[in-house]
Amino acid sequence: MTAALVLLFGVAVLAGHTVVNAGRWLRRPTGQPREVAEPVAVLLPLRDEAARVTPCLRALLAQRGVPGLRIVVLDDGSTDGTAEVVRAVTAGDPRVTLLTGVAPPPGWLGKPHACWQLAARAEKSATALVFVDADVVLAPYAVAAAVTELRVAGATLLSPYPRIVVRTAADRLVQPLLQWLWLTFLPLRAMERSPRPSLAAAGGQFLVVDRAGYLRAGGHAAVADRVLEDIELARAVKRAGGRIALADGSRLASCRMYENWPRLRDGYTKSLWASFGHPGNAALVVALLLLLYTAPPLVAVTALLAGAPTVAGVAFLAYLAGVAGRVISARATGGRAWPDALGHPVSVAILGWLTLRSYHLRKRRRLSWRGRPVD
Repeated sequence: MTAALVLLFGVAVLAGHTVVNAGRWLRRPTGQPREVAEPVAVLLPLRDEAARVTPCLRALLAQRGVPGLRIVVLDDGSTDGTAEVVRAVTAGDPRVTLLTGVAPPPGWLGKPHACWQLAARAEKSATALVFVDADVVLAPYAVAAAVTELRVAGATLLSPYPRIVVRTAADRLVQPLLQWLWLTFLPLRAMERSPRPSLAAAGGQFLVVDRAGYLRAGGHAAVADRVLEDIELARAVKRAGGRIALADGSRLASCRMYENWPRLRDGYTKSLWASFGHPGNAALVVALLLLLYTAPPLVAVTALLAGAPTVAGVAFLAYLAGVAGRVISARATGGRAWPDALGHPVSVAILGWLTLRSYHLRKRRRLSWRGRPVD
């Protein structure tokens, strides 16, 4: 009984933290019409994205409220005709520059090298840089709203998390964990105020930076060999004396990160080891997550079958508290709450398996992404 009460208390406290983060500290820029006077460069790295870049490009060309907007696109060694698609969609628009990337040199991973090339080629007059991935579709005033929020927050780096589009069962089980994890475990107010690099989070799908602060931090050159270049860039900004901020970007952008289960599985596998660092840390965190969120329904069923209804009831309440935290996170970030949240214990179990797979493949030096090794 005592163990069940401890579980209930722990999950309830974390759900309460999610409520505070979502209700009080989460920034919520809106896509309402507004205009920014400063020149802005949108930077789009592409590698074999011919099949899905068109909606992203059309959304960028439709941006409003940024008179000084420039769009720089980098074709990073694509073999599927990505550059031809870019030329066809942009149709010679003078705001768009298409670059041909060079292969990353030793010590660089592909994504940070592509972003660094883009930043180096952006017009020098651009005071704000907006990094966007090919799977992101922006609302018409998204860039203007995001740059405005960057300035209102007094930040060097702003990460407006897009609304994650889910279509398959795997999507619904795994993808919402992205927002749930930082809303549940990261103190957002402390993250913004504290200079500690360890208190940092960011999503590279849609990232807005003050150019001067980005360069002071070393830009993507400072995270050249990092798998999680977005989070590491946020930490580099803090180490350089800058501030970072997170925001709910669900009204500004949407993102379908992976089109199928193999892509989703491999996408998480390539980076989860970098999220936790030492395998011992990963084992501890995963064990705690499983204990808090996967064990309660199992304990409830077991206790009920054993004739201990009180224990079963407490364990079931712990399960419901975990579901509540997932619902709060989904509603705060434009996600789908029902019935997906009911499967939260399964989601956490899959996360544990993906983490184990990530460390296993890294140990065997078999991690890769888009045809390039990542370790």
